Parts: sequence; C-alpha cells; structure tokens
Amino acid sequence: MPRATIFGTGLIGASFGMALRREGWHVVGWDPDRTALQTAAERGALDETCPGEAKVSDGSDLVVLAGPLTATVETLGRLRTDALVTDVAGVKGPVVEAGPPDLRLVAGHPMAGREQAGPAAASPSLFRGAAWIICPDGAAADDVATLEGIVESVGALPHRMSASDHDRVVADISHLPQVLAVSLVNLVAGRDPATARLIAGSFRDLTRVAASEPGWWPELLAANQANLSDSIGRLVDLLDEVREELTGGSERLADRIDSARTRRQGMTPPVVRVDVVLQDRPGEIAGVGRALEQSGVDVRDLQLRHAPHGGGGILTLSVRPAEADSLRNALVEEDFSLE
Repeated sequence: MPRATIFGTGLIGASFGMALRREGWHVVGWDPDRTALQTAAERGALDETCPGEAKVSDGSDLVVLAGPLTATVETLGRLRTDALVTDVAGVKGPVVEAGPPDLRLVAGHPMAGREQAGPAAASPSLFRGAAWIICPDGAAADDVATLEGIVESVGALPHRMSASDHDRVVADISHLPQVLAVSLVNLVAGRDPATARLIAGSFRDLTRVAASEPGWWPELLAANQANLSDSIGRLVDLLDEVREELTGGSERLADRIDSARTRRQGMTPPVVRVDVVLQDRPGEIAGVGRALEQSGVDVRDLQLRHAPHGGGGILTLSVRPAEADSLRNALVEEDFSLE
C-alpha cells in the first residue's frame, strides 16, 4: 500500500487525501489547526493524524504540501525526505526557487476549488476532469512521470508547464478574474446597495469567485504581482478601447463582441442548455436526479435561478449536444416542464 503524508488539511489537502485513499493509499495528515485536522479525519481524508510537529510519516512515498504559499516555502527549506514531494500553491516561482537541490520536488497546481474553504467542503471528486499543472523545473523525468500518474489516478488531467509560464498564465485566468470579480462587486455595492435585488445571471456568474474565502488570496496576488500588474494593464487598455468605440459608432464594438463570442465558444466543448422549470414542491430535485440517471447524460454545468420571492425556479443543465434530446425526454417523463 503506497503511503502519503499531507501537510495542510484544508479544502485541497483533504480532498486530495480522500481521492488518494479511494485509490488505495494510506494517508497521514498534519495541520497546525487541530480542528481542521480532526475534521479531515472525520470526513475520511486521513488514515492517521500527526498530532505533534510536522514530520514526514515513516515509509512515505509522497509528501504533499497543501498549506499557504509562505508555509510551503518555509517547509521546503527544512524538509528532508527521500519521498517524492509536491505542492498545490497557486504561484510556482517561489516554490521551485525554495526547493533544495537534493529534494525530489515536482511543483504542481490543481486548477480546482470552490467558494467554501476548509475540510468540511472537501470531496474526493474535486479534481475529476480538472487540469493539474505540473512544473518539471529541475525535477527528474521519472518523478515528473510518477506525479502525472498519481494526478491521473484521481481523475485530473496533468499539463506540463514551466513555473514562469504557469505564473504568467494563472495571472490571466485565475488571479485577474478574482481581482475583477472583487472590483465589480465593490463597484455595484458602493454605488447603490439596493441594486443587489436586480442582480441576474450575467453578474452572478461573472462575480462568483468574489464569494471565495479571502484566506490565501492576498499573499498569492502579492507573490505574482509582476504578472498580475501586466494583466491588469492589458485589461485596462482593452477597456479604454471599448470606451472609445462607444462614441465612435457601433460597428467596431459589434465586431469586438462577435469575436469574443466566437473565441469563448472555442474555449470549451460545445454544450446545449436544457432549462427545467422547478415547482415549489418536495421531490423536485430528486425527480431531476432520476431523469439524469435514466438518460445517462454527462452534465457539463448546471445553474439554479430561484424564483424572485422564493419557491421553485429554473434549473439549467448543460450537456453535450448529442445527449440533449435524451435528457429532455427523461425530464418530460418525470412530469417536468421545459422552457
């Protein structure tokens, strides 16, 4: 039975522990927060807990540093082990720089998470279908391949990328969206708090990550400040172009919107949205579940829009185009109305 030691049993650490245990690993966990450690154990993320100082469990094949960036860097400076070592920090430059040359370090970053933090929100399915960036900087080829195999075993999709490329890319696709969402929420709330009653799908979807626990965000953004500053600057330039186009006629603005629509469609597999009308009665979600089971479709995304004054709403299920009719038929058999 392979053994893993996980330092940090928050959302990612506990979820990884659950996923590893499902694949037959023996997992030992440590966390400076005794409550988080106990919760992770109770949720089934760990076989054992390390109650004292952080140390690698005897016989460990894998060590996972799943704490904040500063804690990860500090731990790397004093870590002594023959086991394969990886981390989950959202910035990779400081991690690969801190790794001692004799450490079998392969830096990594699972592109998965949720708004809720802590082990109570952990799930062994968190990484299923998610990209997991692996940075081979200075690592042995065999160790990189081993980590890729582990990542694939928990359902994630490994992508090799240098630490510098990782930090540049996540500035655009993760750090900038976080800053943008926070800024939009503060803009709207600061202008007129009453407008919250008018918020609909587009604003809600665009600002979803602003509901994330603040936790590690300040140090991550600061650690990637050069790349993030560049991303913000390029976004400001694009917004300035839009502002000019607002007064220069609609043709250029229409071209910009159409170009973005085409590019956005190319970023994800094509899906069809199926809108289900939910009534204010018990068993509605259970009925949707039966329809999903009966149709056997692969749900790519879902969203629930509540009725304005509570009770019922519209559930939007996004599925592959070839599966849409099967889902619609199953929902109709469950006596649902479709929009």
